[in-house]
Amino acid sequence: MIHEFSITDLGVIKEARLPLGPGLTAVTGETGAGKTMVVTALGLLLGQRADSTRVRQGASSTWVEGRFSLEKSAAVAERARELGAALDDHELVLSREVHSEGRSRALVGGRSAPVSALTELASDLVVVHGQSDQVRLKSETAQREAVDRFAGAPLQLELEAFRSAFERLKNLQESRDTLHAQTEARSREATDLRAAVEDIEAVSPIAGEDVTLSETISRLTNSEELRQAALMASQALSADDSGYDTKDALSLVDQALKSWERVVGFDPGAESLRSALADASYQLSEASLGISSYLSSLEGEGEMSLEHTHERLAAITALTRRYGPTLEDVISLCEGSSARLLELDTDTERLDTLDAELTHARDEAWEAASLVSSRRESAATTLAEAVTKELAALAMPNASLHVTVTREETLSAHGANQVSLLLAAHPGAEPLPLGKGASGGELSRVMLALEVVIAATDPVPTFVFDEVDAGVGGASALEIGRRLDALAQTSQVIVVTHLAQVAAFANNHLHVVKDTDGQVTTSSVTRLEGEERVRELARMLGGMEDSHSALTHAKELLEQTHSVSRR
Repeated sequence: MIHEFSITDLGVIKEARLPLGPGLTAVTGETGAGKTMVVTALGLLLGQRADSTRVRQGASSTWVEGRFSLEKSAAVAERARELGAALDDHELVLSREVHSEGRSRALVGGRSAPVSALTELASDLVVVHGQSDQVRLKSETAQREAVDRFAGAPLQLELEAFRSAFERLKNLQESRDTLHAQTEARSREATDLRAAVEDIEAVSPIAGEDVTLSETISRLTNSEELRQAALMASQALSADDSGYDTKDALSLVDQALKSWERVVGFDPGAESLRSALADASYQLSEASLGISSYLSSLEGEGEMSLEHTHERLAAITALTRRYGPTLEDVISLCEGSSARLLELDTDTERLDTLDAELTHARDEAWEAASLVSSRRESAATTLAEAVTKELAALAMPNASLHVTVTREETLSAHGANQVSLLLAAHPGAEPLPLGKGASGGELSRVMLALEVVIAATDPVPTFVFDEVDAGVGGASALEIGRRLDALAQTSQVIVVTHLAQVAAFANNHLHVVKDTDGQVTTSSVTRLEGEERVRELARMLGGMEDSHSALTHAKELLEQTHSVSRR
C-alpha cells in the first residue's frame, strides 16, 4: 500500500503531496488541471520510462517520492534489503529524479539503485490500468496473462516446470542443429586429414631430417673438393713413407719431442715444453686419424646417393609446403591425427545421442505443457463465469464473457495454448473478440470486472485506474463505482475519474486545482472533505458547483454511495 507520495516540478505541478491510505482514493479536477500528472508521477516511481519534457518549465529536474508499506509484501522487503535499502517499520521510500537534459536516477530506501529495480519491486506492489491498457487487453498476451493470474499459484508452479523443460528442449535443439550444420564441414575435414596422414606416413619424415639432408647434399655436391683437401691435409700431417727426411707435421713434431727429451733432465723448467710437444704430437695423431676416416667416408658415397638424397629432401619439402610451414608442424599433424579423427568420426554417434535426448526432452515438455493447458482450461471456465456475473453488476446484464483455451501443435515459451477473451453482447449473440465486440466503455468495465475477480486469487496491494470510466455514464458509472468500492475492501485503489458517480464512493478525495497568474500555470492537490467535496461533486455532475440542484444531487449521491459502502 502507498501511504503517500509527493511530486515536485512535474508538468503543471510545482509541488504537491498526496495522502493516500487504505480504501478508495478518487483524484478529480477539471480537464487540463493535471490529473494525468498524478498517474505519470506514479509511473516514474514504478520504473516507467522517463520523459524529460515533463519536467516543469524553468526547473532543472522532476522529483517524485513515495512511501510504501511492505507489511504484507515480505518478498519485496527482502529484495529491497538486498539492494541495500533501509526500511523503517516495514515502510520503504522509493524516489525518482528526472533531469531536464534526460538523466534519471532512482533511490530505494535512500540507496542509489538502477531504475530497473523500481520496476522489479513495483511489479508486486502496484497494478496500473489506463486507457492504453484497454488497447492492450485486446492482445492475446494480455488475455493469457489474465487467465494465468486468475489460475494462481498452482498454475505458476506448473508453468515453472514447463519453462524448465522447454528451456532444456530448446538448448538441445540448438546443439543438435549446430552439430548437424557442421557435419558436412567436419566430414570434409576428416577426409582431408586422412589424406594428409597417408601422404605423411608414405614419407615418414624424422624430426630435423630436412636440415640433415641439406647438409648431406652440400657435402656430396662438393665431395671432390673435400676429398682433395682431406688428402692434402692427411699427407701434410702424416706422409706414407716414414724416412728420416720426412717433412710431414707429425714426424717433425716427433723429432722435436725426441730432441727435447734428451736434454729436459738438465733443466727442470724445460718439462712444461716437453709436455706441450707431447700434447701436440697426440693431437696431430688424432687429427690425422680423423681426416683418414673422413676421407674413407667420402670414398663410400657415390652419385646414386646424391640423387636419392635430393629426392628425399624434395618429398619432405612438399610435405612442409602442404601441411607445414615447418617439418615439426607436419610431424605434429600426423601425431595428433588419431585423436582428431576419433572426435570427427563420433559426430554420427553424437547426433544419434542428441536425437534420443531430444525425443525425451520433447516428451517431457509436451507433458508439462499438457498440465498447463488443463489448468488454464479449468481456470478459463471459472473466470468466464465469475466475470460474467461482475458484468451484470456493472450494468451489462445481458453480456457474457467467454474464455477459450485452444491447444496448439507447437510449443512456445508460454506453453502450447492460444487464449482468447470473447464478449457476447446479449444472449444468443456470437461471442466476438474484445477488439471487435466491445466499445471503449465496455472494455473499461470488462477490465475492471477482470481485476475484481482476479484479486480473489492474485491479490495486489494497490490498483491504479486512470479514467477507467471513460466512455461510461449514468447507471453504468454508478456500478463501476460500486465495483471499485468492492475491490477497495481488500486492496488500495486509486482512481483518476471525471465521474461524480465514481468519486462519490471514495473515502479519500483528492482534488487537482489549476491556477494561473496570466504567465505561469500551476496545479496543486488538496484533500476534500465536507462541503468542499460536495461542491466538487456538484461541479462534476453539472458543471455548476454553486447550483442548488447540483449541490442537492451531490449530497444525495454521497448518501446513496455511503449506504452501499461501509468501511
